[in-house]
Amino acid sequence: MKKVKNYDMLMVDYDPKGSYAEAIKSVRTNLQFSSVNKKMKIILVTSPEPGDGKSTTSANLAVAYAQDGKNVLIIDCDLRKGCQHIIFDVNRDNTSGYSNLILDFDKDINLKNYIVKSGIKKLSVLTKGPTPPNPIELLSSDKNNKLLNELKKTFDIIILDCPPVIGLSDTLVLTKYSDANIVVVSSKKTKMESLKSLKKSFDKVNSTITGIILNNVKQTKKSYYYYYGE
Repeated sequence: MKKVKNYDMLMVDYDPKGSYAEAIKSVRTNLQFSSVNKKMKIILVTSPEPGDGKSTTSANLAVAYAQDGKNVLIIDCDLRKGCQHIIFDVNRDNTSGYSNLILDFDKDINLKNYIVKSGIKKLSVLTKGPTPPNPIELLSSDKNNKLLNELKKTFDIIILDCPPVIGLSDTLVLTKYSDANIVVVSSKKTKMESLKSLKKSFDKVNSTITGIILNNVKQTKKSYYYYYGE
């Protein structure tokens, strides 16, 4: 199958047997083991601050699930600065993104008018749409709850690429929908104080961190991604 254009960002697709891909697949495996006693459909990915690599990680994790035969949807939940349309090189129509779909959603809506093919088998993308004046209200709305429940009927795995937590509450309102919460941190960038602040934010909404991915670790013969769960 033809490879996507942005191979430098979608390494799991471009080099599926490389160390990066193997490390991402180990995250997928750990998530599967962590959900032995419950059905995992929605995986939320976030970071303490911008620049930690959570959007690229979200995209590659989505590819890894698709390669495993799952029907996958990645949703760009960063309604302010989302970039999944850039990563997957798909057109971002500002009348048919995630924010539009929440506003327009009803039981008779045609989801195919909003969800686009990624170019990778079994992987679809829902781009962010236009930035609304009230992202938190939109994400926490009853319409969004009904939308995500409807999407769960169609897709095996839904990846939520969420905004950084510190300074914003968008991600925290989405934790009520997720089955797993993954935090991406960056080696030599993310401060322990930032991680502690993120943990307190999750605690305030009675949500747990399923695992942490350490990004940008110097490459070795094994990998440069590491995963552990709480």
